[in-house]
Amino acid sequence: MTAGLGERLAELTGAEVTGLRRLSGGASRETWSFDAAGRGLILRRDPPAAPDPAAMAREAALLTAAAGAGVPVPRVESHGPDLLGSPYLVMERLDGETIPRRLLRDERFAKIRPRLAYELGTVLARLHTLAPDTVPGLPDGDPLEELTEHYESYGEPRPAVELALRWLGEHRPPPADRRALVHGDFRNGNLMIGTDGVRGVLDWELAHAGDPAEDLGWLCVKAWRFGSPHPAGGFGSRADLLAGYAAAGGTPPTDEELHWWEVYGTLRWTILCRHQAERYLSGADPSIEYAVLGRKVCEQEHDLLLALGLTSPSTVPDPLDGHVPGAAAGPHDRPGAADLIDAAAAFLLEAEQPDERLRFHARVAASALRIARRELLLGDAHREAHRERLRALGCADDAELAEGIRSGRFDGRTDEVVAAVRAAVADKLTVTNPRHLSVPG
Repeated sequence: MTAGLGERLAELTGAEVTGLRRLSGGASRETWSFDAAGRGLILRRDPPAAPDPAAMAREAALLTAAAGAGVPVPRVESHGPDLLGSPYLVMERLDGETIPRRLLRDERFAKIRPRLAYELGTVLARLHTLAPDTVPGLPDGDPLEELTEHYESYGEPRPAVELALRWLGEHRPPPADRRALVHGDFRNGNLMIGTDGVRGVLDWELAHAGDPAEDLGWLCVKAWRFGSPHPAGGFGSRADLLAGYAAAGGTPPTDEELHWWEVYGTLRWTILCRHQAERYLSGADPSIEYAVLGRKVCEQEHDLLLALGLTSPSTVPDPLDGHVPGAAAGPHDRPGAADLIDAAAAFLLEAEQPDERLRFHARVAASALRIARRELLLGDAHREAHRERLRALGCADDAELAEGIRSGRFDGRTDEVVAAVRAAVADKLTVTNPRHLSVPG
């Protein structure tokens, strides 16, 4: 495929294409880097199984409009409905870093980090000067209603999600005085940052018309802090973010409004993780990345409970720590099945991989094996404990508990319900990612 893609890109750019390689990340679109006529370029391309030419054309228009408002973005070189069967967008390749853990930990960004929350506030204020109709065809719906419909479409009731939906419905702020063009995914990981500051805002495919506070709240969602204690993208405080926003002409939301959008954003990421997992569960894409995302949903359920003040960080030992190889089952030789899983996970982490994307997927695959290993150790005990919790509440399953939370059936037993949901989420996290339980909200 790489050879055919390189030939088509050479035709588009009118120059020899070199250094073509697919980048890791990008759960919904392919991202490729290449050089042509001395220019560094990036190709964004829909998966052939899920083309959306209108959305790709909108993204090109969004980049152009944002540049006009003073938002740092890559320059659009070309876009169209068909590149080897998929809509595409070619844009300049910006120099800088997008990997959050490097941005939050590397010494080379130490001087700029304290200023980034303020600077990101100024960037969002410039973006929000754009009216929703600046780019025709932007989605424009009720965010909470749309999120609820998306969640319900999976037919997979989740008590933690129902607690969040009840709170969001009961505490929703009044409509904003003005609506604006909202980026929809403005967060650490979608920002190109250099040692001098923000060089580019990337990944505009979720842009829509909405309340400007949505972008501010999304940046402060716990998932985008990557372990940092600083709420605004892991870089700084909410106060710094809002100060930059006000200095550039934006009207900051109240603390209560910002908190509502943070809770909403955490719920949104919960549902988006489930959405990405559906690509694996439906058989549409066998990627290990999408498979593991299905098990990441419980991380966001825990973060929802944190954001709502319904749980606290706790330290749970990893069940795999200190494991000693045991006997094989039945007539089989040692090492047993559990030990083979551990060996395969260690191999994936240690083996040399020829490119960045394979290294990324090797880490994800090793994580998948560790999840499976923990489930083999704890799954039976967790299932019985959950059955007991449900029985104490008079529920046959999670679906009945979720419906009861939504309908108000348990309004007089809130503490019992929250305790049961908290324990269930903690069990799931003990299997999926025990360390996540200890990270503060």
